[in-house]
Amino acid sequence: MSRNSSGILSKMWSRLWPKGGNEINAASGSASEIYSTWTKEQLINKIQELESTQCSSEKQKIKPLLKRKDVDDTNNNDTNTLQKKKKIKTFNFYKYNTRFIALRFAYLGWNYNGLAVQKDPTPLPTVEGVILESLFKCKLVPSLDIQEYSFSRCGRTDKGVSAMNQVISLKIRSNLTPEQQLDPNYDDKEIDYVLVLNQNLPPDIRVSAVCLRPPNGFNARHSCIHRHYKYLFKQGDGDIDSYLDLERMEKACKYLEGEHDFRNFCKIDGSKQITNFKRYIRQCKIIKVGDSSDDMYCLDLIGSAFLWHQVRCMMGTLFLIGQRLEEPELILDMFDINKTPQKPLYDMASDLPLILYDCKFPEMEWIVKNFKPYKRVNNVRATVLNYELKSTITKLFQQVLPSTDAFNRKERVCINLGDGVGKVVRKYEKVKDRKVMQSVEAINAKYRANRRMK
Repeated sequence: MSRNSSGILSKMWSRLWPKGGNEINAASGSASEIYSTWTKEQLINKIQELESTQCSSEKQKIKPLLKRKDVDDTNNNDTNTLQKKKKIKTFNFYKYNTRFIALRFAYLGWNYNGLAVQKDPTPLPTVEGVILESLFKCKLVPSLDIQEYSFSRCGRTDKGVSAMNQVISLKIRSNLTPEQQLDPNYDDKEIDYVLVLNQNLPPDIRVSAVCLRPPNGFNARHSCIHRHYKYLFKQGDGDIDSYLDLERMEKACKYLEGEHDFRNFCKIDGSKQITNFKRYIRQCKIIKVGDSSDDMYCLDLIGSAFLWHQVRCMMGTLFLIGQRLEEPELILDMFDINKTPQKPLYDMASDLPLILYDCKFPEMEWIVKNFKPYKRVNNVRATVLNYELKSTITKLFQQVLPSTDAFNRKERVCINLGDGVGKVVRKYEKVKDRKVMQSVEAINAKYRANRRMK
């Protein structure tokens, strides 16, 4: 083996074994003496073997250090997590004062499954469900259980029905002491309920006013003096043969005024066990909506209380009278329980055009504030513009499409239901000749029997 090879091997030996080389040399002699007779291939194999041994040794030394670092990191993470958990404070609602208030609000109903919150899941959210979630999110009520805070509503509206002046009453969290709540001078120190709720509600539900001191014994349902409904409709309904005779409808409206038994103008709910169907209609008339060039009208209806689907059933019969399919005296026949003891089968009007326009209460101190363009609240004007744009685009859409032929009365009839579509029948059958539903007594008895079986 050459001197150059021996020198190279010595350098490699020193690099691989910087410490402890003397002991090895003492035991085995110098590197040149040991490997001077080796070939080049033998030397390379030995170097590779030594390098492998050195790497394994270094890894064994580093491994405990890595484990210690992992343990330290884990401990640090656990400490940070505990510190974060300690910072989270639970809100104790019952440490605060509460007060009884009334809220007035409006909503566009076509995106909701009615007003009242339901026990079972619904295809769409309910208006009350959305409001209660906002109240709970803002820590204004202790839970979503309305039984905990004396909750009541004025007028229950069906799926798709809108309201302009709906009212609820409830106990709610307050910043003030019971004594301060009685003094109007402290009102500006109270939580701004209208602002807080509108910041969290969607743009189609708006709280418009709050009454901080309702009358003694106030209940949003039972304290209401009367409810005011409006049902919108067009006198002429496009291509379908449903032009309405307003004079005939106005005559029928007069028959509806006063106190009558409306069992044939509602949907009977056995779970309510209602036996008294008498309701008082203070006003019922047809009025024009908008400017004189528009053929939009509405049924303007004021009454003390209404049965389930009562307004839509009344409107369904008024459409039949306006189309000259029935006489105005149909109203009188349906009020006569001896003549019509059970409700005939007929279609009630669509839900979309119906509005709970107002709810009348005894004198109350409503606090009304102008809406501010604060963050996260969609402006009401923006919502109105959005629907105006959609309305205009829809009209343009109609203009570019071919028109459809009107129905031939001799072949078939399209019954106006207020939705622009109606119900097509080959031959119209008078209401008095139709099949009837079960009697009130039978429906109530069936419900009681089912409950006993459960």
